[in-house]
Amino acid sequence: MPIRAVFFDVGETIVDETREYGTWADWLGVPRHTFSAVFGAVIARGLDYREAFQVFRPGFDLAKERELRAEAGQPESFSEENLYPDTRPCLAELRAQGLLVGLAGNQTARAEGILHALELPVDLIGTSDSWGVEKPSKAFFERVIKEAGCGPAEILYVGDRLDNDVRPAQESGIATALIVRGPWGHILDLPEVSESCLFRIESLTDLPALIEAHNGAAR
Repeated sequence: MPIRAVFFDVGETIVDETREYGTWADWLGVPRHTFSAVFGAVIARGLDYREAFQVFRPGFDLAKERELRAEAGQPESFSEENLYPDTRPCLAELRAQGLLVGLAGNQTARAEGILHALELPVDLIGTSDSWGVEKPSKAFFERVIKEAGCGPAEILYVGDRLDNDVRPAQESGIATALIVRGPWGHILDLPEVSESCLFRIESLTDLPALIEAHNGAAR
């Protein structure tokens, strides 16, 4: 089947979260290197990344701490400089191919506002806060299919996490592309999931040509 719509995860797919997690280490009063090491160990053990916060502050409530950070004038944030440099060119090339291009990730309403302000070359932006569902739930990917307006096999979902992005998308019948970057992309190893990906890439730069070739062969 040709690909008609491409949806991208946000964190570590189009946005480099190095700065964001660094500010969380600062908020916790923990050296950034130490926080990163514990974060990676949590991922390697197959645990929810939020468990990393519990190591340093048992009972840590991420939603509440986000509010406290905002009240203290230190909200979670990212900007143009935190976009991976291959993001804008890739999105623009895919739209030039006539594909519907969207962002769909587990993000807060604040993050969604930032994404809109960046004026990325996309047709739509959906987040767990605005949709009321989050990955890896089936409902999240059902919403992706609804927004795409085409069959699941005609959608490509691009993400860095085999557990949260790729596997649940595949279970919904959506084609997938794994981008190997960020902690999850390098640490998680689920061969049965990664081998079922349509594409496995290390840069978004390669994606437009791969999709174009795939669609050419599918016609």
